[in-house]
Amino acid sequence: MRRRLINSTLAVVLVVIAVFGVSLVIVETRTISSSAQESVDSEAIRLLSLVDNLLADGEEISPGVLVERSGTKRYALIEIPGRAPIEIGDRPGGSVIQGEAKGDDRVQVTVKEPWSAITEEVARSLLIIAGVALLAVIAAVLLAVRQANRLASPLTDLAESAERLGSGDPRPGHKRYGVPELDRVADVLDASAERIARMLTAERRLAADASHQLRTPLTALSMRLEEISETDDPATAKEEASIALTQVERLTDVVERLLTNSRDPRTGSAIVFDLDEVVKQQVEEWRPAYRSTGRALVASGKQGMRAVGTPGAVAQVLAALIENSLMHGGGTVAIRTRVTGNQSVIEVTDEGPGVPADLGARIFERTISGRNSTGIGLAVARDLAEADGGRLELLQQHPPVFALFLSRVARKRKDDPPLVR
Repeated sequence: MRRRLINSTLAVVLVVIAVFGVSLVIVETRTISSSAQESVDSEAIRLLSLVDNLLADGEEISPGVLVERSGTKRYALIEIPGRAPIEIGDRPGGSVIQGEAKGDDRVQVTVKEPWSAITEEVARSLLIIAGVALLAVIAAVLLAVRQANRLASPLTDLAESAERLGSGDPRPGHKRYGVPELDRVADVLDASAERIARMLTAERRLAADASHQLRTPLTALSMRLEEISETDDPATAKEEASIALTQVERLTDVVERLLTNSRDPRTGSAIVFDLDEVVKQQVEEWRPAYRSTGRALVASGKQGMRAVGTPGAVAQVLAALIENSLMHGGGTVAIRTRVTGNQSVIEVTDEGPGVPADLGARIFERTISGRNSTGIGLAVARDLAEADGGRLELLQQHPPVFALFLSRVARKRKDDPPLVR
């Protein structure tokens, strides 16, 4: 593209120089010739006037006197009736330009100048014109190169940005070139890069959240299946199978919840539900894991509380808090329920060392963890709580107290319709 732009610009300049240059040469040659003719005619008239004055004054007319009085350097022939012709200057050879003047008493003056003098002047003019044309060509080439770089370099950058975007690197270039059309293309590419970056971030976040959120239900399900495989009591096997089916349903709910949040974390529905059932369910699921480590998981507090939210999401939040205490806490883990104002509160605390001081304000950020864990659990838990209109907070660092706040609903009859939002 650069070469085409330079060649096209140079071709236009050369055509312009050729058209106007030839015309200028013709005009300049004619102007010089006309000027030379006028000069020799004027010289002849001036010499004739000088001769007439000398004749009128009766003075001597000789080549020396004429050269001295006129100061001419051209060849001149003065013809006076009854006298020998007088010549001054050197007679030119070859082609000449000639001027004549005749007086009333038949005095004639002829002035001649060789064409070589005119040719030299024309050559000087042509040399100047050629120099100007050369400067114009050089300026045109420099301008063409600059313009080509101005247009080609942005196109190269845009092509590289498009190629980088196609190869999976969604970083926007944020370059602008001062050309409206190219800047528009750059805007579109940057906007596309930002959209793709958001999509990739959402996909990676979904994958990370799914791997973290599905790990706990799958572990619990695996434990139930192991108990079924090891028992010989049909009643126990039936009970464990029923619990396993319930966990499969909750696992399906986790997957659906993750997919819903990946599309729009604000979408979803909330219903009026009993907190007791969710707390009891989580205690039953996690108690075997705590028992295997020699620790206890207990529940206490106000009973019969009802809240507005999604039971599956609230269960996932509690599971994240319980698992966090299992991995990072110590001693007995207590789940306490209480009421404050128009909100139902579920607190999870343990007897461990608590949250380090430098992590307290950032404990809910992704990738932030006090130990070698993913740092995703608490961040996902807070997102789930906020999606249901609640909030998850760290009330105390030593010992750690996490609290889930949900909208509270007064106790009504059992068949209350769900609250959808």
